[in-house]
Amino acid sequence: MEALTSGAVWGALGAIIVANILLSGDNAVVIAMAARSLPVHQQNKAIFYGSAAAIVMRILLTIGAVQMLQVPYLKIVGAVALLWIGAQLLLDTEEEGEVKEPGTMAAAIRTILIADLVMSIDNVIAVAAAATRAPEAYRITLLIIGLATSIPLIIIGSTLLMKIMERFPIIITLGAALLGWLAGEMLVTDPAIAAWFKANIPHADLIFGIGGALLVVAIGKWLHHRGQRAEVDATMHNSSN
Repeated sequence: MEALTSGAVWGALGAIIVANILLSGDNAVVIAMAARSLPVHQQNKAIFYGSAAAIVMRILLTIGAVQMLQVPYLKIVGAVALLWIGAQLLLDTEEEGEVKEPGTMAAAIRTILIADLVMSIDNVIAVAAAATRAPEAYRITLLIIGLATSIPLIIIGSTLLMKIMERFPIIITLGAALLGWLAGEMLVTDPAIAAWFKANIPHADLIFGIGGALLVVAIGKWLHHRGQRAEVDATMHNSSN
């Protein structure tokens, strides 16, 4: 009963919920982009299961967040992974007049989890910091409650984004660019190299964020055109035989 009347507990819970909502916009983008390749009757299921699994994973990450971010080069690896995820999601973009082959729910959920794992590195630190406002005995419980309450918000945001993407495909390119931006920012904040960037490159996070966004779009477009050329070559080879 003491917890129900403690201002510190309620304040920490509110801070956890607000921090997670503010930091979950990029996750909603990935979930929507991954689910859009599925048949219509599977899209809502993928969003729900992907969001719920991502939240559970984030709870586990948050518990060990402080120790995790002390590992050098972890953010560098995460940045490279996020760049590739963004390019692959952009590769799945349906061109006008082109029939898109449906993906599988397992593949969509796997993409959601991998991307959320990479992008949650910064998120979990903010949420963990919010939890420290409460007495230590209540922190884990508050983390679970606070993060779980964000599931409906992420699901609603992902569903809306997916519908917008269907009408305005340019949003898919912007979403991929967002992942590239996050990857660039993540790269320059790795503990192993952050001090060097801060001392030698002013506004490194902005510069590398823009560079990452452009790089993802360029890689995605290159992969798409390479795939198209391979299809044309295969068609010509089959027709000649």
